[in-house]
Amino acid sequence: MGSSLDAILFVAAKPVPFLQGWEAQRTLQARLLANPGGPEALLLLEHPPCYTLGRGASDAFLRFDPADPPAPLFRIDRGGEVTHHTIGQLVLYPVLNLQRHGGDLHRYLRQLEQVVLDVLDRLGLQGERSPGQTGVWLAGAKVAAIGVGARRWISQHGLALNVSCDLSGFAAVVPCGIADRPVGRLLDHRPGLSTAVVAPLLLEAFSERFGVRLRPPQGAESLQGW
Repeated sequence: MGSSLDAILFVAAKPVPFLQGWEAQRTLQARLLANPGGPEALLLLEHPPCYTLGRGASDAFLRFDPADPPAPLFRIDRGGEVTHHTIGQLVLYPVLNLQRHGGDLHRYLRQLEQVVLDVLDRLGLQGERSPGQTGVWLAGAKVAAIGVGARRWISQHGLALNVSCDLSGFAAVVPCGIADRPVGRLLDHRPGLSTAVVAPLLLEAFSERFGVRLRPPQGAESLQGW
């Protein structure tokens, strides 16, 4: 299949402000919309503290005045309710032509969950799904949030995996609209664990699950500021 198996990998060397990461996704999405047979892309990064609301998400899940948030607040074009991003959380944004990967958004969400479950398995941890909900849980606490968007089957947004992050920022919201289950992080199960250790495991699991070959950008494929 040649280039159809390629996914261009962008790994940020430092935390990326949310709007910069979103703009990068939209740039990559526009490229793939213009050339659906071209290479897919993957962004791996951490965001400084912020909150995002999915399209149609309810402000009722905010425990603060949206006009005066404790960290930047963005309403974006993904599914799902409110979530929190911060340092120590790995964020993976796949920009894929989903017609190459089953053409089914529900299946895509389950594949992203499986990527996280594969990572946890590599760490000797037993992750779980929750029937009727999207994400991954570990020992009853949600460690990965997943929310996606797509335009003409070209995806953006993705998953956020809590590795070593400070969880206090989640107290300002009802994460993913789930009030009766806590948020967790991998560090509490594997002391000393860092995003630097988990990042290559996440990329390896994604590459295997989606059958893509990750490679660095070449020439005009580069993104400004990356």
